[in-house]
Amino acid sequence: MKALILSGGKGSRLRPLTYTGAKQLVPVANKPVLFYAIEDAVEAGITDIGIVVGDTGEYVKAAVQDGSRFGARVTYIHQPEPLGIAHAVKISRPFIGDEPFVLLLGDNFVRDGIAKYVKVFRDEPVDCQVLLYPVSNPQDFGIAEVRDGRVVRVVEKPKEPFSNLAVVGIYFFDHHVFEATDAIHPSWRGELEITDTIQYLVANGFKVRALPLDSPWIDTGKKDDILEANRLILDLLEPCVQGKLDSESQVHGRVSVAATARVLRSVVRGPAIIGAEAVIEDAFVGPYTSIGARCRIQQSEIENSVLMEESSITGVARRITDSLIGRHVTVTGNSSRPQAHRLTLGDHSYVVLSGPGA
Repeated sequence: MKALILSGGKGSRLRPLTYTGAKQLVPVANKPVLFYAIEDAVEAGITDIGIVVGDTGEYVKAAVQDGSRFGARVTYIHQPEPLGIAHAVKISRPFIGDEPFVLLLGDNFVRDGIAKYVKVFRDEPVDCQVLLYPVSNPQDFGIAEVRDGRVVRVVEKPKEPFSNLAVVGIYFFDHHVFEATDAIHPSWRGELEITDTIQYLVANGFKVRALPLDSPWIDTGKKDDILEANRLILDLLEPCVQGKLDSESQVHGRVSVAATARVLRSVVRGPAIIGAEAVIEDAFVGPYTSIGARCRIQQSEIENSVLMEESSITGVARRITDSLIGRHVTVTGNSSRPQAHRLTLGDHSYVVLSGPGA
């Protein structure tokens, strides 16, 4: 069995972060979202992995390389234009061959992995297996109608949803999927839709099984989704303080501090993770915060946020909260009223927070 992971797309909902990198490389608890998908496949016993890449392919290749660090063998498949999930499947036929495979969206996050769903698909083979998750906004997803465990209808983003069961970004197929991708036509968006692919299989008598996903699932396409995924992972964090912690600092709860990090005259209240070579000085790091490698937090406060590597926050009087801050960002301030900022900053940004109460 093989795995196919989609890591293309423009990531427009995460701009400006994605102007300078792939959306699948935005970190959750200091690890790129894409890495969780790769690790999920390997944990399920799948080590032959194809990754579909587009314009940001060089970033993905630099991060993942040949896959050996994950215990996998990675093949890269270039998709010249983002023409849909089903199009990505179609052009991956030379890699997949006639083997069954699991299709994963590289920016989707499932906290508890996919191993048990892979086992069901292996033990009881069907033409297609999908996972369903109840959502509050079904008009924004592909929605399935299910009878006796079998899918009878799938519609992409219905204006009048007939259920709240979203088809999540994890799909299982056998070789019959290529008959479907060859038969369907582009949607009004100009894309080959994976929901049309599944609907073709349903309409032509192939067996499409539905299983409920009983693990938290997030499509990490927006800032708030990244922060929610970050919270889910940090809730499982094992305390591990290896770095330097001086006598004036305090660490409370589930906190991980990398061996080369330093915490000086500061408070870190978990769950929180401090990356390699980061420096926390005269600062407060609050719950549900991930501080990336080589970051510096000085005379500032931050919580419920993700700060990506090699960024700094210095002298900011208001607490920074609910923020996603990119790589190589500099944030400074020059006042002292303790209020809150909310930020989404792209790589190499430089921000000065000035004026009364900054």
